[in-house]
Amino acid sequence: MNRLIITEKNSTAKRITDILSNKDYKTRRLENINVYSFSTKEGYNVDVIGLKGHILRLKFPDDKNNWSDIPPEDLLWSDIEKKPISEKYIKALQKLGKDADEVIIATDYDREGELIGVEALDVILDVNKNIRIKRAKYSAITEEEIIKSFSNLLDMDYNLANSANVRSIIDLIWGASLTRFLSLSAKRLGNSYLSVGRVQTPTLALIKRKDDEIYNFVPEPYLEIYAECLKNGEKFLAKHKKNRFKDENEAKKIEKVITKVKKGVVTEIEKNIIKTDPPLPFNTTSFLKAVSSIGFTVSKAMDIAEKLYNRGLISYPRTDNTSYAGIEIEKILGMLSKSDEFSSCAKELLDKKIDTTLIKRGKQTKDHPSIHPVRYERLKDQDWKIYELITRRFLASLYDRSTMENTKVEIDINGEIFRANGSKFLDKGWRSVYYYKNIQEVVLPKLIKKDRVIVCNIKLEKKKTNPPHRYSQGKLIQKMETLGLGTKSTRHDIIRKLYTRGYVYDNPLKSTKIAKTVIETLEKYAPDITKVDMTSKLEEDMYSIAEGKIPGEDVINESRDLLSEIFERLRDNEKDISKELYDKIKGDKIIGRCEKCGGDLVIIRSRRGTRFVGCSRYPVCDFSLPLPKKGRLVITNELCKEHGIKLLKVLYNKKIWNYGCPYCNYIEWMNKNEEYSTNFI
Repeated sequence: MNRLIITEKNSTAKRITDILSNKDYKTRRLENINVYSFSTKEGYNVDVIGLKGHILRLKFPDDKNNWSDIPPEDLLWSDIEKKPISEKYIKALQKLGKDADEVIIATDYDREGELIGVEALDVILDVNKNIRIKRAKYSAITEEEIIKSFSNLLDMDYNLANSANVRSIIDLIWGASLTRFLSLSAKRLGNSYLSVGRVQTPTLALIKRKDDEIYNFVPEPYLEIYAECLKNGEKFLAKHKKNRFKDENEAKKIEKVITKVKKGVVTEIEKNIIKTDPPLPFNTTSFLKAVSSIGFTVSKAMDIAEKLYNRGLISYPRTDNTSYAGIEIEKILGMLSKSDEFSSCAKELLDKKIDTTLIKRGKQTKDHPSIHPVRYERLKDQDWKIYELITRRFLASLYDRSTMENTKVEIDINGEIFRANGSKFLDKGWRSVYYYKNIQEVVLPKLIKKDRVIVCNIKLEKKKTNPPHRYSQGKLIQKMETLGLGTKSTRHDIIRKLYTRGYVYDNPLKSTKIAKTVIETLEKYAPDITKVDMTSKLEEDMYSIAEGKIPGEDVINESRDLLSEIFERLRDNEKDISKELYDKIKGDKIIGRCEKCGGDLVIIRSRRGTRFVGCSRYPVCDFSLPLPKKGRLVITNELCKEHGIKLLKVLYNKKIWNYGCPYCNYIEWMNKNEEYSTNFI
């Protein structure tokens, strides 16, 4: 009996082979791909192959690829083909599948993983229609989990795979047709095309609208009055009970009344005990929010988490679950009790009775358990930081509540009431393990009612209200989940695309001028594209497809009908859209003023393909500055303080380089060049 096992990656194929064969296997190359072979005591001859994610991609027919000749709306009802991404995987699967009696799909158990498995099956069924098909579902690549999953094989979930396929088709139709229309309208072709996406665009609109809020924010002035007090040699700060004064005369009047007073009297003391529940174990959204707060980009963190999963160190990192369903708590604690870093915490939890009311919290889903460690290994650098975060979160979620005593004190200073707030931990509980959410204690001296305190100083501080905060990557992920934008598996990649396409920069995220131009144009002429309603409705439909409630083809056709209506409005306003895009984008290229003649400094690409900063008054003015040869230039909204030129960033090889001011870079290069020449001489 010949059995073929198909995994999503080579690393997963090798690890599963190690477990199932007890490391007794042979490796051979087939079409330049590793194939692992072994025999089982049940009489199976087993081949294991790892793919490289999807082996087929959706595309329009070749005759639809000419942007100039084929109207964008022709893509709406066009046939869509599936073409191999790499022929070698197709050939290898056909050769292995032809002689196999049984195939086991062991790709990641989610929508994309199921679709990848179905793609592989389609290739095999072309050469072997009688092959038996089974599915291995696992949430961690550990010995126990893999053996258990291969001993309890399931059927393929074709509805789940179909929901992923439908999403891919809809995303292709929307993205390709709208991107083509907008790019042609703006005369931005080649690498300068204007990207539009079903999820990407409403997400970008959120960022742009937040920028608008900040830009349009008008700060309101106010004043605060503080009293610096002293008791038993300990200083503490109290604030006037009114908190904020909008009337400066009122604030100064109070300041004058109390400035010469050297003593105050404690009139009220209130103490409260605050107990804070431990955090829930991570799901994908809470994990990405947490890693963003410790300095990781969400895409980098997800890449590392997937690597840790494939190495059998953590459970599957794409999950909605925040409960303990499917987690063997005592077994994991036993494993961690043998580690150097977590042994004391794990042993403490093993020795005590864990509060069952805390364990029963959380959202339980049917996909995968919450993210948790499954094997210990001392790692290096960024890998360790992610592993440690996940492990500490798991341990903290099992700890006792943290207990804090809050103290509120009121002090009468010549008839004006001031308030001081203190806080101290009585028991740090889970916070002693999970120190990423650190709360600073504010210790007050021992005070009782009618105590007299010395007033050392009175401070009147002028302040202004602050604009709203921008979205950090983690906060944006959370907002996307709330609004139904994307899925746990796609949200981090959407954010990555916004960066690589030059639509956003920095973290918290700021939108570029080109992004604002795109969103403002769409909001004016096709607002549905920028709103979350339509996108979140489609996401709900995906769940219905996965549950077998509605046919996928109905959802695709409904989406095509909606897009047809949008294109009618776009075509009705095509001339206005084209003029607005072209004029605004042309203006966006201006990055400063020419110091030589006062003309506009713009980014120019020569006939040879090189780019530079040049003066708009050329050839009257020949002022120019060099620019990097490679990478996508991102024009920020920040200005060089010395030259008044907009600062630039460069996107290259998925990394962001802060290039800064072209003029400053040129001067620095000239100085280095001059220094080098002098030293050489």
